[in-house]
Amino acid sequence: MSLTRTTCPYCGVGCGVLAGVDGTIKGDPDHPANFGRLCSKGSALGETIDLDGRLLAPMVDGQAATWDTALDRVASAFGDAVEKHGPDSVAFYVSGQLLTEDYYVANKLMKGYIGSANIDTNSRLCMASSVVGHERAYSTDTVPGIYEDLELADTIVLVGSNLAWCHPVLFQRIQAAKQARPHMKVVNIDPRITATSALADMHLQVAPDGDIALFNGLLAHLVDAGAVDADYVAQHVNGFETAVQAARVCDVSKSGIPATGLQAFFDLFAKTEKVVTIYSQGVNQSACGSDKVNAILNCHLATGRIGRPGMGPFSATGQPNAMGGREVGGLANMLANHLDIDNADHRDAVQGFWNSPTMCSELGLKAVDLFEACSNGKIKALWVMSTNPAVSLPHANHVADAIANVPFVAVSDIMANTDTGDLADVLLPAAGWGEKNGTVTNSERRVSRQRSFLPVPGEARPDWAIICDVAKRMGWGDAFAFETPQQMFAEYVGLSDAVQHFGKDLDMSAFADVDYEEFPPTHWPYNEKRFFADGGFYHPDGKAKMLPTMAPTDVIQDRYRLNTGRIRDQWHTMTRTGKAARLGSHLGEPFVEIHPEDALSLGVGPADILRLSTPTDAGLFRVMVTDSVVKGQLFAAMHWTRQNTTKGQVNGVVNVKTDPFSGQPALKGGQVDAVKFEAKWHGFLASINPPLPKVAYAATARSETGWRAEFASDGDLPPLEGLLATLTGSDDGVVSVVADQVTGLGRVARTKNGVLTDLFFVSSSPVAVSRNYITTLIGQDMPAIQALAGLPGADQPDPGAQICSCMNVGVNTVRAAILAGATTVDAIGTATGAGTNCGSCKPELAGLFESCQTPLAAE
Repeated sequence: MSLTRTTCPYCGVGCGVLAGVDGTIKGDPDHPANFGRLCSKGSALGETIDLDGRLLAPMVDGQAATWDTALDRVASAFGDAVEKHGPDSVAFYVSGQLLTEDYYVANKLMKGYIGSANIDTNSRLCMASSVVGHERAYSTDTVPGIYEDLELADTIVLVGSNLAWCHPVLFQRIQAAKQARPHMKVVNIDPRITATSALADMHLQVAPDGDIALFNGLLAHLVDAGAVDADYVAQHVNGFETAVQAARVCDVSKSGIPATGLQAFFDLFAKTEKVVTIYSQGVNQSACGSDKVNAILNCHLATGRIGRPGMGPFSATGQPNAMGGREVGGLANMLANHLDIDNADHRDAVQGFWNSPTMCSELGLKAVDLFEACSNGKIKALWVMSTNPAVSLPHANHVADAIANVPFVAVSDIMANTDTGDLADVLLPAAGWGEKNGTVTNSERRVSRQRSFLPVPGEARPDWAIICDVAKRMGWGDAFAFETPQQMFAEYVGLSDAVQHFGKDLDMSAFADVDYEEFPPTHWPYNEKRFFADGGFYHPDGKAKMLPTMAPTDVIQDRYRLNTGRIRDQWHTMTRTGKAARLGSHLGEPFVEIHPEDALSLGVGPADILRLSTPTDAGLFRVMVTDSVVKGQLFAAMHWTRQNTTKGQVNGVVNVKTDPFSGQPALKGGQVDAVKFEAKWHGFLASINPPLPKVAYAATARSETGWRAEFASDGDLPPLEGLLATLTGSDDGVVSVVADQVTGLGRVARTKNGVLTDLFFVSSSPVAVSRNYITTLIGQDMPAIQALAGLPGADQPDPGAQICSCMNVGVNTVRAAILAGATTVDAIGTATGAGTNCGSCKPELAGLFESCQTPLAAE
């Protein structure tokens, strides 16, 4: 079977993938982003390409419709809104999941033909503050370094980035470099202790939004230590003195880091020339994110440590094509090719190239403001493409209500049911990963091809084709007469050539004669190019700007500080990763990390349910007691939706607060009240069919044999047989019930024709059963009484809770290997396979090894 070279659709690392129509997935050893490595999510891509749950035909007002009917409805709704209310009455909300070609035609349609800049993207939620920081310092959105710098650096500083879980392949590259060069130092700056911290020589547990104070303190120290590159600053930098003055008056204690830790970090940075500072969402997702970025850039500009091998600031992009979207103007405050909407010459040049009838002249609505305009009635027609804002934005339930308030909503997606799609008037079936062709740009400015290896199912169409079909119906057929992605890419490259006289960084001219089908992964402006080692910034005088930054005013902390983020094995709102059973086995339900002292004061223990609330909303989350978070701080993951949980959508309890420059929401800066959810009963269900979340707390996930679900309720426990019927939507089959009066544990099994279809365990406290083992029983021909035991026999060892998703290894299997003589993490890998693929579980393996060794040493 032949394998197709394509690109992973998850994070901005941009890993190369070899993919087969049968679901075979391998890392591409020749792709320079990953050299064959894949993370757990990438490794499981083959398990996500089935058609279960796919949207395979257009839907209009909840009914199947023809493409002509659906497209006519979209074009008519947008055309009518523009005619009656003007071009700013409509909006597109698009996604870093789109390919560059999709992004290009969407941007062209909205800005150059409809005539509004109301096209924003979910990249606003992850990278907008980085864009502002780049533009203020360099006058263009340039990432100066490349991945190779991570392996050439002598010190790597990770700021607000759990790289081990969120960009695992970059983490693997750093791990390998550190192993090869043990003198390399890694500094981890994060309010939490994470899997990334295990690699660090130094972990600085910074206070929330303490980054500006930290890097201002560093800048002042660099000056005092004589580490400033005076020649570089004199020749290539403006604003040095002003930035240093601001740094000196900034209170470094606001960083929250003890003086000894600060001094150790400052000394290390000052004496090490080859420093790369990698920053991500912990920096960007803040009400002062743009200033955080500039505080980091200031330190590299002052020392001239930028654009040379092994040194520079590096923004780790969140989505697979956030960079490509930024390049073609996907944000509401920019034009294609890093040009500016508020520059009349830029607007005229782009309009002239497009030969378009109009052109946006003002900045459009950024994501949070866009959905507020939906709420207050200003937006009359909305088109959401390949994203799920009803879950992913702050104040998510308000956003869902805002979308429902828009007179006309179209949603393009691959799935029939999403929280946003369920609010649409028209659903448009889009081609998914593996079914479409185009390009993406990763975090290091490397353009790669995404190639199809699967047929497009049902009536689905590529996003670019849907956009062009609507444009044709709105009267602009000649400008959108594209027949292939290659034609759109060629026009984009042509636009780059047409605007080069503006002297911006984005130069695609090297791709003018490229063989699109055989296009190898290549940097722009040309392969292996770094920026700014010898100056050459894009401000009119050719110099960079250092900006004065000040730490934010202290916020009165009378509630818990809520930090949100991602987990190792899930992606965004789970429309893809949720299909892979092994990806849901590690952390299978909404959870909240809480410090032991806070847990004690709230009266909650491990696996209890905690209610987090704001004045406008509330959510329920499984308690994970850990000292990886600081007292007074909580952490919860953002992946769960209304499709798989009742009240576990954490962004519902995130406040709406944005960076004033970038418009990026402070998704890590929520304040919530917390109280124990007084559950009268807890339940765990394994079923052959999807469970129905009909109680106060419910979370469902795929299993290898069907489904698994967690439940909790503050209502009285009903009769178990009836409760099982309620939670499964079925009373078909033979039901066996066992109630243990001593333990308070109730057990229910249902069989049909001798085959076990459901197992349900209920208790007055969190249910303590071997979940992974229980799910393996579903679908087996076995007596109900045997299944109700809930324990494996001697011939069927219980692997325990999953610890390694890539290799599907449980904790009990690892413990057995340790007891059998595996004395290192690598030895555990040899014995079990755990940690031998992406390596993201290695910190957990190390922790498990230590916990197993402690009682042995005492004997």
